[in-house]
Amino acid sequence: MQWLVRLTEVFVPMFVAMSPLTVLPIFLGMTEDMEWPTARVLARRAVLTGFFIAIAIVLLGQALFRFLNITIDDLRVGGGTVLLIIGVYDLIFTRERRKTTELDLDAGVVPLGTPLIVGPATMTTCVVLADTHGKWLVVLALSVNILVIWLLLHHANKLTKFIRPSITRAFGKVMSLFLAAIAVAMLRSGIESFVRALS
Repeated sequence: MQWLVRLTEVFVPMFVAMSPLTVLPIFLGMTEDMEWPTARVLARRAVLTGFFIAIAIVLLGQALFRFLNITIDDLRVGGGTVLLIIGVYDLIFTRERRKTTELDLDAGVVPLGTPLIVGPATMTTCVVLADTHGKWLVVLALSVNILVIWLLLHHANKLTKFIRPSITRAFGKVMSLFLAAIAVAMLRSGIESFVRALS
């Protein structure tokens, strides 16, 4: 039972950092005009991308950051910039002007896989928990979290059966606004850290 308690101690903060209930509505907004089999491909790419990035962070930790000569704050600014561009683009342009192409499927890598599913908060949490609880326990907790996210995204179409298309489109715009807000928060956090380091 002790290992289960330790697993819970790792699972809960990682669940909070990954925030699957935030990813789900953004995913629904991004895929409202997609055929559902295509949306599931997008979900699979997002989950696999997030999983492999997080595994690399857990196993390599700070050594990877040192090798790339980057910090968590660099990731916040870079990821925030990408999210802000995507959020603003979705707010300005209607989805009728966009087609479901291979470029759209790349959204499973960026921004869904990273920095939404696995962003700076998740990466930081992985590094800290790996140091305090051990890498393999973190890998197990991470796998459970990724499975939860995959189940949510894989069956997300069932939610759309109860929502009118006009509501879905309005919902997508609201989620784009929140996506932009998340991006601004990431940028602000990274810039504030840079300013503190210089002062």
